[in-house]
Amino acid sequence: EWTMKTSILFLLCISVFPGFSQGRVVGEDEAGFAECNVFFPGQVPPEGFTEPFHVKICQQYNREPRFATLYSTKDKIPLYSAFKYTKAAQNEEESWLVEPQIDDPENDQHEMVLEADIVGTVANLGANQALTSDYVGSGYERGLLNPSLLNEEDFQMATYTLTNAVPLSPSLSKTWHRDIGRVVEQALAPHCSKKDHLYLLAGAIPSSVQVKGKVSVPETLWLAACCDAPEGWSLGLVKKVSDENSLADLTVGELEEQLLAGADLFKGNCGEDNKSKEKTEAILQAVSQIRSGEQVGTSDNQEAKGSGWVRKVAGIIATPFIKLLELLIYVIVELVKFTFYFLWLVIKRVGSTVLDGVYSMWNGVVSYLKAISMVLINIPYDLGRVITNISLGFLGIIQDVAFVTYRILRIPMGFVLHLAAFPYYSICAIPSVLKDMATGIGGTFSLAIDATGSLLHGFYYVASHIAKRFVPKGSSGD
Repeated sequence: EWTMKTSILFLLCISVFPGFSQGRVVGEDEAGFAECNVFFPGQVPPEGFTEPFHVKICQQYNREPRFATLYSTKDKIPLYSAFKYTKAAQNEEESWLVEPQIDDPENDQHEMVLEADIVGTVANLGANQALTSDYVGSGYERGLLNPSLLNEEDFQMATYTLTNAVPLSPSLSKTWHRDIGRVVEQALAPHCSKKDHLYLLAGAIPSSVQVKGKVSVPETLWLAACCDAPEGWSLGLVKKVSDENSLADLTVGELEEQLLAGADLFKGNCGEDNKSKEKTEAILQAVSQIRSGEQVGTSDNQEAKGSGWVRKVAGIIATPFIKLLELLIYVIVELVKFTFYFLWLVIKRVGSTVLDGVYSMWNGVVSYLKAISMVLINIPYDLGRVITNISLGFLGIIQDVAFVTYRILRIPMGFVLHLAAFPYYSICAIPSVLKDMATGIGGTFSLAIDATGSLLHGFYYVASHIAKRFVPKGSSGD
């Protein structure tokens, strides 16, 4: 029950808040970086990066491509991120994401997700990519190749992914983002006639040093810029990790020689033969000023320096009011946050109540429909069973009648006649039987009398014979 309600609430949240950070691993059967090819001049990605452990990622946010990344599963850091300069913006709240398909290609998660949300659901999580735990307590922080400060809104939110981060010391991360930000804003963007044709590649060259024996620390950070316009130009910048304050400028060809053999970063008007020398010299001068710590600008900036003390005095006077304004803004923001939080709790409670009611009503409707369905299903069954029993009973009666008739028909006719005449013969035989009984009785008595006479005669005969034998005869004188 709880799972169903949670799923419904999650779907409602998706429909109300559709902005989710995404990123997908580009398949081998897709050309280049697929829909993220728009971040390369002529939609042609760099060539020469063909190792089997190189993974192409199209970084997206709000279902739109924001930049492209070539990731090394061997070093567990990005080799480069390709993007366009949109507009400088303040840093937003960081929400770090990971790419599940890098570790588990069979996983059905086709977008970036929070690391905490997929622990235990992705096989071999962290086997091919860095995780937040790899940076904790290491002395390194997650340095963005595509800096968030060079992006705004959705483009900025998309940069906070571990597939766009390399291990940098806190001080190096600060100087890298500061230098790259100033170079792009003050030197590169002002000298490209078509701002949307300014293509940037920020990359890292892995070293043998690893964080916790897993994530490679860069030995060099580099930036390649291309203005793909009629008066196009290209430029490379390199910062050695061992020297945080270094920032060397060089041609794209010279930069390619420091990368993989056969590396070719840009096509089209960014080639060496199509470079605008005037624009290139102006850019290199601006980069030199940034490297030396000077403010890049014109005579207007000089006037600004001359009036700097006026601004300082005004700043001292205005500081209390600014602080008060900041306090008011903070209080207002907190009130707004509290209001929204309170509304969220109310909506959550009301939504939970409504969902409980809907769920209970749904259960009632389902139970009612189930009971009705069972009754309707049982009616034909019971009717059929009654009809079947009646039919079977009728057939049994017919069978018994047929069996009795068959038995009757098998009795012989003579036997029937004799059986019917038995009483007559029995009555007629009574006189004969009585006569025979009288005759038998008379014969028995006659036989007994004869036997008795014969027995007496025998006794007489024996006695007379004995007398004759043993009694002497008398003399004649006697």
